[in-house]
Amino acid sequence: MSEKTIPILPCRTLQPVLDFYTVLGFEVTFQQKSPHPYAVVERGGIQLHFFGMKQYEPAESFSTCHIRTDDVDGLHEVFRTRLKAAYGRIPTRGLPRIGPLKDTSHGVRQFLVTDPGGNCLRVGQPTGRDQHHRPAPGGTFSRALHHASLFADSREDPEGAAKIVDRVLRIEDERPTPVQLLRLLVLRADVARRLGDEETAASALARAAAVRLTDRERESVHDDLERLEELRGCR
Repeated sequence: MSEKTIPILPCRTLQPVLDFYTVLGFEVTFQQKSPHPYAVVERGGIQLHFFGMKQYEPAESFSTCHIRTDDVDGLHEVFRTRLKAAYGRIPTRGLPRIGPLKDTSHGVRQFLVTDPGGNCLRVGQPTGRDQHHRPAPGGTFSRALHHASLFADSREDPEGAAKIVDRVLRIEDERPTPVQLLRLLVLRADVARRLGDEETAASALARAAAVRLTDRERESVHDDLERLEELRGCR
C-alpha cells in the first residue's frame, strides 16, 4: 500500500493565496469556483489544497502544516529570492511573511512561511534522529535563549520572546558571553521588527554589531550573523 497525506487549508479568497504560491515557484494545477472555491498548488513533491471560506479571518488563523525537505537552506534561499523579486523586499511581518532559518531545540533546521490566508508552513530538515524537544539548558542566558526562541518561532509569540530577552538583559550581577549576547540581541531585534518597534530594533542591532567575536565564535553563530546583516539591511 502507498499512502500520501495532503493538507487542505482555509482562506477567505483563493486568488491572493494562489498568487503568493506562484511567486514561490508553485504551479496552480487545479482551481474551481463552484460548488465551492477550491484550488491545488504543487512544487516538486509539495502539494497543498485550499478552500475558500467567506467568514474566515486570516489574522486569527491557527492553520499549519509541516513540510520536510532534504535541502532546507536551498529552499529558504529560493523563497526569499523570489519574494524579494516580487515585492521589492523580503516580507518578515504581517501577511504574508517568511521567517529566518534556524536550528530548533527538537532536532530540525527550519523556517516558517505564512501565506496571505494566515496558513503557516513549517519547512524543515531533520538534523538528528531524536525529534523530541531538548530540555532547557542550564545557565541563565542559555536558558533564556532557548525559551525566547521557542516563543518567537515555534509559538509565533514575539511579545513573549521580547519579554524574556528584556528580562534577562536587565540582570546586573551576571553577564552573558559574547556569543550569548549577540544571539540575544539579534533575536530581540528580530522580534522588535516583527512587532513594528523600529526604535528597539535599531538599538538592539547597533548593540549586536558592536559585539566582538573571535573567528571561532563567529563560525558558531553563522546563522545569527547572517540574520543581523539582513535586519540591518532592512532599515
